[in-house]
Formats: sequence, C-alpha cells, structure tokens
Amino acid sequence: MTQAPHYPMYIDGEWVDAAERFEIIDPATDELVATTAKGIVADADRAVAAALRAHRRGDWRNMSPDERAAIMSRIVERLNEKMDELVDLHIAENGVTRKQAMAFHVGYSISHLQYFADLARTYEFEHTGPVLSYPTSAVGVVRREPIGVVAGIVPWNFPLLLAVWKLGPALAAGNCIVLKPDEKTPLTLLELAKAADEAGLPPGVLNIVTGPGETVGARLAAHPDVRKVAFTGSTAVGKEISKLAAENVKKVTLELGGKGPNIVLADADIEQAVDGALFAFCLYAGQACESGTRLLLPESRYDEFMDRLTARAAQIRVGDPNDFDTDMGPIISSEQKQRIEHYIELGQKEGATLAFGGKPLTGEQFEQGNWVGPTILGDVDNSMTVAQEEIFGPVLVVIKYKTVAEAIAIANDTEYGLSAGVWSVDIDAALDVARQIESGTVWINDWHMVNALYPFGGYKQSGNGRELGPHALDEYTEQKFVHIDLARKRENKVFDMMLPEYGE
Repeated sequence: MTQAPHYPMYIDGEWVDAAERFEIIDPATDELVATTAKGIVADADRAVAAALRAHRRGDWRNMSPDERAAIMSRIVERLNEKMDELVDLHIAENGVTRKQAMAFHVGYSISHLQYFADLARTYEFEHTGPVLSYPTSAVGVVRREPIGVVAGIVPWNFPLLLAVWKLGPALAAGNCIVLKPDEKTPLTLLELAKAADEAGLPPGVLNIVTGPGETVGARLAAHPDVRKVAFTGSTAVGKEISKLAAENVKKVTLELGGKGPNIVLADADIEQAVDGALFAFCLYAGQACESGTRLLLPESRYDEFMDRLTARAAQIRVGDPNDFDTDMGPIISSEQKQRIEHYIELGQKEGATLAFGGKPLTGEQFEQGNWVGPTILGDVDNSMTVAQEEIFGPVLVVIKYKTVAEAIAIANDTEYGLSAGVWSVDIDAALDVARQIESGTVWINDWHMVNALYPFGGYKQSGNGRELGPHALDEYTEQKFVHIDLARKRENKVFDMMLPEYGE
C-alpha cells in the first residue's frame, strides 16, 4: 500500500514541519489523501515575522510593477504545467467534479492570477493631481503604496481560487502575505507555494501556515504586525475576524455568506431558466456562497416550472467526481452532510413541500463518503428558516410571488446581499429589477459568471470591500498625498498667519 504524501508548511522560503498532523480525507471515499503539518500560533507568528522582514527589506515592494508582474507570470506558467496535478488534488481534497475543477476551481485560479499580474503593469500607482492656487501655489501627487503584511484566510470550497483573489492583488501591489488555508483543503495552496518558490519569489513574500482557524486564523486576524486581513467564509466567523482586527485598526475585506434570490419573470424562456436555476444551486453541490438558493416564481407559471424543474433535476448525475460525466460530487464532510439533512427536515416541519430529492442516495458508490442529492423544497414562505439561513448544500427553496414588486421585496428580505439573478427575454425589464436588488452581483439570464474584470463582493452581512475588478489593488494599498510647493519664496507662503515677520 502506497503511503500518503506529507506536506509541511511554507515559511520564509523554507518548508517547515510541525509536531502534529492533519489528515486530508477524500469526501467521496473517506480515504486518506495526504497529511499536512498542523501549525500552531507560534508558526503564525513566525510567518508574520518573516513577511514583515521581507517587507522591510524591500526587495519585493521596491521592484518595479513590471518586475513583480514578470515573477507572477512565471508562477502562472508553473501552475499551468501543474494543471493536471492541481485538478487531481482538488478532486481528492474537496470532492469537486473533474469538469468543474478544470473550468472553475483550477482554470479560473490560473487565469485570475495572470489577470493580477497584468493589472500590476497597468495600475496607476502614482499620479499628479490638479494644480492648487489657494492659499499658495502648489501641486499634489497621489501615491498608492503597499500596506505591508497581509493575512489571507481561505475556506475549503474554492481554496486555490480564493487564495489567488487575495494573493494576486497583494503581490501586485508589493505586499507580503501569510495565507491560512482551511485544514480540510490545504494541498493546492501548498502546491502554489512550490510554484512561487520555483518562479523566484523572494523568501518571506509568501508564507502558508496550515492550522486551525480558532487558533492560527484568530492569531493572524489579531496580530499587531498584520495590517490587512482578507477573509472568505461564513458571516459568523467574519464578524469575529472584524472584532479581532478592530483591536489594531486593520484594513479588512470580508466575503461572507449568501442566500441568493433567483427571480424568474413571467416572460422568461422556461427551458433556459430551468437549467439556469439548477446550475445556480447545484454547482459544486451548492457549496458556494453565491449560489442561487431561493427561486422566486410567478404564480402563473409555478406549476409548469416546477414540473420541468423536477424532471430536469432527475437527470443530474451524482457520483464519482473523477468521472468526467459526473455532474455533482459529494459534500465536503459528514458534519456538513448532517447540517444539510437537518435543514431539509426542518423545511418540511415548517410547512415546505418536498418536491424533489431529500432522501439518502442508494447504491454501492454511496456507502462511503458524504452524499446529498439535489433537493427542491416547494411552497416555501420567505420567513421560513430554510429561506433565511445559508444551508451550503444542494438545496433549493421555491417561493411564489404575485407581482414583480413583491418579488423584489422578497429578494431583499434577507440579511445577505451577495448574489442574485433575473430571468427574462426583456433585458430592459430584467435590468429594472436588477437595479432594485440589494446585491453585489446580479446576473441576468445566467449564474456563477464571476469575472476577474468586474468587482465581486456583498451588501449587508455578505461582507465588505470588493475582490477582483480594475480597483482590486485599492484594497491592498494605502493612499498617500504628497504636497509640492510651487511658490518657492518665503514671502509667497502663509507662515505669517502664526509667525511674526522677521525683525519684529
């Protein structure tokens, strides 16, 4: 029997082990995939100290943006060379299907890192402002400078991609970073560290500490030498990170939970909207914060839509994520599976109708691993728990509405505001709805189309700040105004408003 590989941490350009280990378990088979070092608070402190030394040393921040971009592009080249390996690791550690790993989890990660490398070349790190004439002649220069040490705390669902969303702008802006992956899915981030090392990234600029969120993650959020925290995860944990970061007034970017409303207008192309609704809540078994988990249907089309929706859901192939024909794989852990099953049961107790799924999957392949099939709850009222709380699984709640105004009100009746969708053949009508929805992203006739060229983030308790887009580096820089006097002569200045003239 082949022994599972072991991955140490990456700190200050070196591979660092720990006394204890995490076991990485395949969620489809319950088999051991690998072990990783189980870091402790002292490892977090060591990583931050390494990042701070690197920042003060200045060999990264003092490079020209083009030089930084060149090294980032070399990391992209290494990741492209490792594409198949990264896909295999993603499937093994978090159960994503092969076709989704290739397109989204790994494919997007590599292309988004290249986007940030390109952005480093074009971002306006310094510009001259307007000439000032009052009270004296002067001109201003506005600079964008790196913050210093950044901590990125990354969840298990899209570990490599969401690490890139933090690593990419941090490096492009000239910062040094400490990344903490979720203990269930650290492998692709550690492979990223290998790629960065091979590409010539200076020691200490990137550090990866594998450890529990309650200790290592909390220490990074509170550490006085960390000047910026970027976190993706649950709203509850995001609130705790905000509290810890507030102790020394860090910059914070939070991308948190969601309960995405998916509004089908009465004129929608029903075939497209049905597939879009399934895609919205079943991609990666619904384990994405921006999933479309609340489907809002006009009463006039409710029965027709539900008939087609459930018939199409029956065609989704759940099974081995390594099989390219599989549409949906397992749930990340047994704990998450139990949580999802609890919500399915709770929804029915609250009065929802089990329209599809909701039962244990049968067959030999489902005897090991963590499995929940697509589940649709009909006749849901938006006040129900299943319509308000994030389930984080392949569970869709379906809500009827009478008027478009009512649909918009229902869509906004939530503490979340991360994602939303509108389906209509009338783009102007869909845009009118989109403008009224309190959400950081609204897709029209589509879902999950996150693009590096556009900002991503949430309203309300879905977070603050934005990742991606042309202004992504703003979150990882400090603005500095430099005043340059043009008057030059003493008599042209305003010193006399508090100083006596010479000779008095």
